[in-house]
Amino acid sequence: MSENKRIFLSSPHMSDEGYEKEYINLAFDTNWIAPLGQNVDGFENELCAYTGAKYAAALSAGTAAIHLALKAAGIKPGDRVFCPTLTFSATVNPVVYENAIPVFIDCDEETWNMSPKALEKAFEKYPDTKFVAVAHLYGLAADMDEIMRICREHNAVIIEDAAESLGTTYKGKMTGTFGEYGIYSFNGNKIITTSGGGALVCNLADDEKAEERIKKARFWATQSRDPARHYQHSEIGYNYRMSNIVAGIGRGQLKVLNERVAKKRYIFDFYKKAFADIADIHMMPIDRDSVSNCWLTCITLTGDRVKPLDILLALEKENIEARPIWKPLHLQPVFEGCDYFGEEHTAQKIFDCGVCLPSDTKMTDEELERVASIVKFLWK
Repeated sequence: MSENKRIFLSSPHMSDEGYEKEYINLAFDTNWIAPLGQNVDGFENELCAYTGAKYAAALSAGTAAIHLALKAAGIKPGDRVFCPTLTFSATVNPVVYENAIPVFIDCDEETWNMSPKALEKAFEKYPDTKFVAVAHLYGLAADMDEIMRICREHNAVIIEDAAESLGTTYKGKMTGTFGEYGIYSFNGNKIITTSGGGALVCNLADDEKAEERIKKARFWATQSRDPARHYQHSEIGYNYRMSNIVAGIGRGQLKVLNERVAKKRYIFDFYKKAFADIADIHMMPIDRDSVSNCWLTCITLTGDRVKPLDILLALEKENIEARPIWKPLHLQPVFEGCDYFGEEHTAQKIFDCGVCLPSDTKMTDEELERVASIVKFLWK
């Protein structure tokens, strides 16, 4: 192996069996290339079968799914939405699309996800808030029991951003299926990819309402075209539907999702063992109530000897991709002035001392050892 071979953080990994090509060829052979066809229907059904979700709409991106989830939940301009601060901005951007107001909630050390304690503080100030967006960061499940209890007390709708956690379970149930709405992402760096794409799932207790909301989401996603002979539109629509070719890639990827989860967890365990003797390195928390997909293996550092930037630069020098932890959104210039609840400032602490290590499912043991050795050498 060349020492200069690029090691990626998390790159697309097509199946060895070529499942994706079979479904792509089906789209070409039937000439169903546009956002309709057997693959789109099949992908939605197979995603529901895997996750246990009731209904799904295959869309162009996870961000589009969050946007339509907010619309389906009844968001209005000026409404507040409690959002995690430690997440990618795509979790929150659609809130602003709808002229609603994001209110940022700190995370806790136990899960790195939305702190129930901070969430309760936010409800004390804004008790009429009816929308809560919950993310499952890096494949780590949020404390859904407590978050759901709090939201039930305030009759608030939960939208789960499971973009990074497809395949993660919390107490035996798939993330993305606890809230009334859930979303998944199939971007190129996710645990499975469609090259770009996402899905909205609906889990309302009333099956008829759940099916109705997904049908409405599909309607919005295809430019809100009314069922008329001519082109007629009674609502603003979006070009958010997934193409039949992209859905074909997704169908093939679903067949190897369990293999990808197993490899991601293997990578986490490899690093954990490799760094076991370095007291300054702490692995991201794996909660005993969940089985994480370990989408990215992340570490935090203590002590003054080695800083996150030292690791990033050392790996970068060897043509290895690593990343900082997400910068908390309440610290982002675009969200300056938004409310934030978090007396412990846990998200900022994790950002300040955290690193996302290469977690590509194509990595060999030799490549994993290469990364680990570079990191460990910084303590010599």
